[in-house]
Amino acid sequence: MKLVRYKKTYQKIAMGFLSYIPGDYSVKQLQEILTRYETEENWELFVVKEQEDLIGIIGAELAEDTLTVHHLSLNPSFRGEGIGREVVTKLQEEYPDKAASGNEYTDAFVSRCILEEARAER
Repeated sequence: MKLVRYKKTYQKIAMGFLSYIPGDYSVKQLQEILTRYETEENWELFVVKEQEDLIGIIGAELAEDTLTVHHLSLNPSFRGEGIGREVVTKLQEEYPDKAASGNEYTDAFVSRCILEEARAER
């Protein structure tokens, strides 16, 4: 599994993954989310790739010493296999000088991933 930086050619697939996120998002709102990742320097979106398949996305806001995961979505057929935790770990590896956390929607999951990773390292 690897993370690939988002580019415009992934727009439709990224919108599909964003639509899996709980909430009632209109197409316009999904486009606004992608526009933010495309235009704001400190917002990064990655497509999750397993072999040749695109299986999800993860998006974060980068600050001086933190990264805040705002969006994380996987294809439902890949859920429950530990891939979400692996994706969070890969994102942390991408930015080793930043402490990962989540927003109000992702914090519980991101915190659990960080805790499990710390336990695994012991």
